[in-house]
Amino acid sequence: MATILYGIPNCDTVKKARTWLERNGIAYSFHDFKKAGIDRAVIEGWLTDVAWDVLVNRKGTTWRGLSDERKTAVKDGASAADLMLESPSVIKRPVLSIGGHTHVGFSDELYQQIFKK
Repeated sequence: MATILYGIPNCDTVKKARTWLERNGIAYSFHDFKKAGIDRAVIEGWLTDVAWDVLVNRKGTTWRGLSDERKTAVKDGASAADLMLESPSVIKRPVLSIGGHTHVGFSDELYQQIFKK
């Protein structure tokens, strides 16, 4: 069962998630979507598990920097996927993919539950 952590390395929440995984001996691969990009198939896979409005970080600086017209255009999974492809930094981080399931964000409690620690 492959575990993939998606994010950007300088994000504090991603750093916390990576530290937690390493401290708990969880093998994972890290996908830096700023450097490696992200493709539509991956985003669409996430959207089968997670609502688009959970994946789009509407509290971050990338979202706040968008025009009101662009923000209003994001109204469903397809339009959110288009935005995430255009601006991967609008994706709420980290995104954890494990066993065909997608989890967004990090907290000690969430990861304990996911990994039954």
